[in-house]
Amino acid sequence: MRKRVLVVALASVALCGCTTFSNLTPRQQARNADGLYPVEVAFHSRRQAIRWETIRAYVNVGTEFYPMRPTPLMSNRWEGLLPVPPNTNLVHYRYKLEFKYNAVGKPPQDDSVLSPYYRLRILD
Repeated sequence: MRKRVLVVALASVALCGCTTFSNLTPRQQARNADGLYPVEVAFHSRRQAIRWETIRAYVNVGTEFYPMRPTPLMSNRWEGLLPVPPNTNLVHYRYKLEFKYNAVGKPPQDDSVLSPYYRLRILD
């Protein structure tokens, strides 16, 4: 029984420990007139094959994906604007990063990762 638990624990660490997202966005923001709220994410990965210069970041709300841009002077951070309708006080969003990675014996391959969902509360 202990061996099974150990194997499952090690497998989950091996699968989940490769990439992490750090949401740098406050959980609450005051409502503003234009309805656009700044969001920022940091991405960390132990995957050595990632071609960092190919990463394209998006913030995702529902079925919509809004492009983000790299943060100046930082190699692993992106920032963007999240549109929130005027009658909405709570938004669930996540980040998507698309990139290429070096594959053995093949040309660079496409891949992507999704962050967990985050919440942004808009204060009136």
